[in-house]
Amino acid sequence: MDGAAKGRGAAGSADIGAQERVVAEQEWLQRWETGKIGFHKEQRHPLLQKYLDILLNGRSGLRIFFPLCGKAVEMKWLADMGHRVIGVEISEQALKEFFAEHSLPYREEPVPGTSGAKMLQSMSGNISLYCCSIYDLSSAIVGKFDGVWDRGALVAVNPCDRQRYASLMISLMEKSSSYLLVTVLYDPNKHKGPPFYVPESEIKSLYGNQCEIKCLQKVNDFSDRHREWGLDYFLEVLYILKFVP
Repeated sequence: MDGAAKGRGAAGSADIGAQERVVAEQEWLQRWETGKIGFHKEQRHPLLQKYLDILLNGRSGLRIFFPLCGKAVEMKWLADMGHRVIGVEISEQALKEFFAEHSLPYREEPVPGTSGAKMLQSMSGNISLYCCSIYDLSSAIVGKFDGVWDRGALVAVNPCDRQRYASLMISLMEKSSSYLLVTVLYDPNKHKGPPFYVPESEIKSLYGNQCEIKCLQKVNDFSDRHREWGLDYFLEVLYILKFVP
């Protein structure tokens, strides 16, 4: 990553106001129906592979949460390691594609007390994916998690809903949990999102009262897709969040 990109990545938090767009659930459903899922990655994310040890922290048999999971390939990868994976996604098509593409038989169950919600669970029981709004979840339904992989989730949440999202995530974390969070940086005056621009100041505002926040790495992820959006830089930023003792 060049130094100019680093400098541009430090855009002021005042620029967040340029992103007032609200994305309805129906728009995400239509993206899955029409195959407009450029946010989905066919390969395991290199930052998760690089920093997996920080997420696991020497522990085995963890409960790991994938918010707004889509059909993330890392879910099977972690389940194959012996962890229990729990995800939530509004698109039932995305969840069914996940099980089909990994040749995993699954069963469906309604979620008690949540109208229209269902859980799709691998027959082995180590992958449980909830088809509903993330805001339908609570620790009473899904329990608490030892680890979180948040890539494409916070950055997809409408900016006006971020505090609600962060409060929910904190309520779902065990005190010893490790939360790996991927955000994106670009010029928010040139692209309205999603993914939405989330500077470090916003992370501190959302999570700083509860968590210790450390930036692990910034990666230049600029591609032709971002150039088509009118951007000249696009960074992915990885943070580790841990509860303050």
